[in-house]
Amino acid sequence: MSADKPADYETAHGAVPSWLWWLDPAHLEKIMPRTLMARATLTIIAPVILVQVISTYVFYDNHWDVVSRRMANDLAGDIAAVHAFLEKYPDPEQRAWMVENARTTMALDVTVQPGGELNGDDIIVGANSLADPLHNTLWQSLRQPFTVDMFEFRTDRLVSIRVQMNDGVMTVLLPRRRILNNNTYVFVLWMTGSSLLLFGVATAYLRSQVRFVRRLAQAADSFGKGREGPDFPAVGAFEVRQAARAFNIMRDRIQRQISQRTDMLAGVSHDLRTPLTRMKLQLSMMKGAPAEDITALREDLNEMERMLEAYLAFARGEGTEDAVPTDLQKSLENIVQRFRRDDANIDLETSGALGTVTLKSIAFERCLGNLIGNARRYAKHVVINAIRSGTHIQITVDDDGPGIPETQREEAFKAFHRLEPSRNPMTGGVGLGLTIARDIIRSMGGDILLGESPMGGLRVTLRLPL
Repeated sequence: MSADKPADYETAHGAVPSWLWWLDPAHLEKIMPRTLMARATLTIIAPVILVQVISTYVFYDNHWDVVSRRMANDLAGDIAAVHAFLEKYPDPEQRAWMVENARTTMALDVTVQPGGELNGDDIIVGANSLADPLHNTLWQSLRQPFTVDMFEFRTDRLVSIRVQMNDGVMTVLLPRRRILNNNTYVFVLWMTGSSLLLFGVATAYLRSQVRFVRRLAQAADSFGKGREGPDFPAVGAFEVRQAARAFNIMRDRIQRQISQRTDMLAGVSHDLRTPLTRMKLQLSMMKGAPAEDITALREDLNEMERMLEAYLAFARGEGTEDAVPTDLQKSLENIVQRFRRDDANIDLETSGALGTVTLKSIAFERCLGNLIGNARRYAKHVVINAIRSGTHIQITVDDDGPGIPETQREEAFKAFHRLEPSRNPMTGGVGLGLTIARDIIRSMGGDILLGESPMGGLRVTLRLPL
């Protein structure tokens, strides 16, 4: 079993044979390229390479072998015929006639060295099934020791073959094309050229198709961050057009639901505030009633109005606001200054330039205001730190209050959820501060996390994408 194979693979993937564990989608996902462009290109490159390997094997195993043997047989027959003639007719005139005839009809440049003998380690005597076909064919035709030198006349592209004769050595010079199949180079060039052309066309086509998928992803990401944009054009392949139409319909449906909810809640707010206002007016005109009762009723009405505002703020959200470029440094300073006017002990620290960020500025100020107000309610000192890092902005709100136990941090984001007395529920609130803050940030593509502050209290970490 491979080291990469999980120990409980057979148990977790009982439907797949254990020896095919490398075909498991989870394992393939780890080794496959990450981008769609790379994966689509791989689906083209892999089959083409496989086809070329098979074609090359078939070519060299059949065509190359057959053609090479035929060329070797033809050449061996010509050399054997010249050798036999020169052996049988030693007369100089007859040999001269044969040499000239071999040059004109067989493209062989033949010379005879009388009294010479072959020497060296490259002399071939006998046949070998593993040797070059030319060597075996020459031996079968000549039955005389010989040598073959492919590189002696490298610049002239000639091959030198020397054959032992009874009275000397016959040297034959011939063009390489007589023993080398030029179709090999044509075949290789054709395969390489066609493959490069195919890769180029496929890459250009795939790039145009993947571009629409990237644009769709960017449109979805922008919409997820609360940034409005035009309808995504339904272009490209059928599946891409189908996804674009589904995305446009989904976005319109979400925007319509947000608009309907906002309009409905605006009417509810108006209808509920009217009787509250009349009740306040009646209280102010009441005479003769005990002052304690009037004060208690007035406090109840104020509590009802505050709760109504919190409920409406949670349900309404900030869906109607458009995301605009905002100077984040200035926005933070305005929020902190507003709290400092109420004698709040708040420090603002920034690391480097925060720059301009596209967000819903009113909603963002409302979110950060809830976080700061919540920290101020339970702590004496609040520190805000903001830093621009890579593709996001990170803002932390630290306090020196009692904090929130780790087991209750996620529950703190639930709507209308009040924490234990460690967060002093008697100070007011309806349990929607953190819920509204997370809802706002997530509508802009970010998130909020709770943790332990170095100051001993609660750390609220806010992350916003750029």
